[in-house]
Amino acid sequence: MNDDYLWDRSGEPDPEVERLENLLGGFRHNRPAPRFPQIEPQRRRVWSLAWWASGPRPVAVAAAFALVVAGSWYSWRLTRPAWDVERVAGTPKVGTSGIASTGRLGVGQWLETDGSSRAKIAVGMIGEVEVEPNTRIGLVRAQATEHRLSLERGTMRATIWAPPRLFVVDTPSAVAVDLGCKYTLRVDPSGAGLLHVTYGWVAFEQRIGNTKVESFVPAGAMAATRPGAGPGTPYYEDASEKLRTALTQLDLGVSDGVAGGVKGGVTGGVAGGVSGGVSGGVQGGVSGGVSGGVPGGVSGGVTGPVEMREAALKTVLSEARQKDALTLWHLLARTSGSERSDVCDRLAQLVPPPEGVTRAGILGGDQNMRDLWWDALGLGDTSWWRMWKAPVPAR
Repeated sequence: MNDDYLWDRSGEPDPEVERLENLLGGFRHNRPAPRFPQIEPQRRRVWSLAWWASGPRPVAVAAAFALVVAGSWYSWRLTRPAWDVERVAGTPKVGTSGIASTGRLGVGQWLETDGSSRAKIAVGMIGEVEVEPNTRIGLVRAQATEHRLSLERGTMRATIWAPPRLFVVDTPSAVAVDLGCKYTLRVDPSGAGLLHVTYGWVAFEQRIGNTKVESFVPAGAMAATRPGAGPGTPYYEDASEKLRTALTQLDLGVSDGVAGGVKGGVTGGVAGGVSGGVSGGVQGGVSGGVSGGVPGGVSGGVTGPVEMREAALKTVLSEARQKDALTLWHLLARTSGSERSDVCDRLAQLVPPPEGVTRAGILGGDQNMRDLWWDALGLGDTSWWRMWKAPVPAR
């Protein structure tokens, strides 16, 4: 059959096609096509100054517009971002207004508790924050992608059941970024703070000059933070007292002394105080230099800040257990030279470095190698929290 037959019936037909034509021929349409009425295009109305002159008065239009704007503003006032606050005890206040039972904390407002009052904040729909006595806390941002508070002083306990990074808390000396967790955060009047994580993870960070200081704190661990120094090295809550005290000395830096400075001896100490010269010192007291020094003592005393730092690092390394590899891993990025070398060697004894991690690379500050070593600590994969730890939104 000619292929054109199906189009114009030219050429020799196919027998099967002819058979179908004969069967269906009785249903062939033989009437003229129907006529449809012509549809006129609709004219488009053009507004002109003539309409303005003959239409509503300009004053009436302006008044109507003003009503719309006023209504929109009033509606925004009623629905602006705010979180529910529940009184738990005493009379907590939002601004100058006391909360009898429940209230609302709006963006830019502060919730304050005195020595006998407590409150609970509903963090949108992703969690809650318990506010302890003598606390001042404000709502910075309430958006679908960011829930942000500012803890100026006092104590808060957060429980968050949302994906990581949706909840952020500013403090005077560090920023706490939730990675799906439950934690307690305290800030004293000086701006120094203490983070204690009981479930999940928290990233604690701050930029000091051109350096970004960060700590990744898992459940069961703690980290202090101080103005000008940022978040300290994290440690487990059951770490030895010697390790914790020596770690405090390392985080504070010898240039500022052990907690009150090193000037004519130690004038404050980390855990002691001053009594007849120094009777507290570094968790044990100082007598003729440091005879108690870092708990357990430094034989022969310590004669200067460099020696004090060396003694503190030696104590941290000797007191570290296998689980304290968390602390030593963070110290790799906070030390240099011979200090980093000592930390690297001790960490290798506790958790041997995996394939792809070299001593030279660690001493050279290779972050990728540090991350590979982290993966061997049994605390999860760094790629997980690096993924969620994108740049924190600006305050």
